[in-house]
Amino acid sequence: MTPSTLPAPPTPRAYRYLEPSVFWSIRQGFSRRLALLIVSLSLAVPLLLWAIVSYSGLVPPMFLPTPTAVIQAGVKMFTEDNLMVDVLVSSGRVLAGFLVAAIIGVPIGIAMGTFHSMDNLFAPIVGTVRYMPVTAFVPLIVIWLGLGEASKILIIMLGVVLYNAVMVADAVKFIPNDMINVAYTLGAGRRDVLLKVIIPAAFPSVLDTLRVNISGAWNFLVIAELVAAQNGLGFKIIQAQRFLQTEKVLFCIALIGLIGLVIDYALKWMSQKLTPWADQTRQ
Repeated sequence: MTPSTLPAPPTPRAYRYLEPSVFWSIRQGFSRRLALLIVSLSLAVPLLLWAIVSYSGLVPPMFLPTPTAVIQAGVKMFTEDNLMVDVLVSSGRVLAGFLVAAIIGVPIGIAMGTFHSMDNLFAPIVGTVRYMPVTAFVPLIVIWLGLGEASKILIIMLGVVLYNAVMVADAVKFIPNDMINVAYTLGAGRRDVLLKVIIPAAFPSVLDTLRVNISGAWNFLVIAELVAAQNGLGFKIIQAQRFLQTEKVLFCIALIGLIGLVIDYALKWMSQKLTPWADQTRQ
């Protein structure tokens, strides 16, 4: 073969490099100052729109009161209506219902994710009951437990417990089999694998699951306080709704959101302190 008939050498492959991006970088560093600016805008823009629409009179105050009216109503509720008592009562109900849901749901989720036998045992029940509305059980709960605090706590618990079980089970199932096989190779038994491999590996996801699902406990608070409640934030919302006191309704809703935000950041801080090794995967 003569040199003129030799095949041409392949052209070098052109490599494409990603251009740096501030907003669309994937799991890379982000400016703290820019993050605070975005957070401030996300809060300021809806408040500004609310102020424009309400102060301009485009919407009647009965449907959308002004921010000033909402704040004034909140101050009056704290000073004259003992709103702090309602905050403490509702927080106690949510905490009690959520703790019971965690005590029941987390072990069921760990068992479902660890043992196929437990998955086959609980999955049909959890999968079926999870789609049943909790509100449909309220008449039965009243018949079973009466109108006391136990019925309210049970409603909150039922609204959260199955989601705890499902999410924890999924977290356990995502633990790599290699970790379990290595433990067996090193001489661990089933008890050791469960207590020293599966539970520690799933612990960060369990904390994140609880942090996410505590919002569901607050969502079911209003339903729980429909059951002959005489106090609580949900009771205040229902009472204000009957008299078309929209400013009180909005203040109580905003107060629940603020309490939930504080709880969320507290649980996130606690999760970071207890499981610092999981910061690479935690959102």
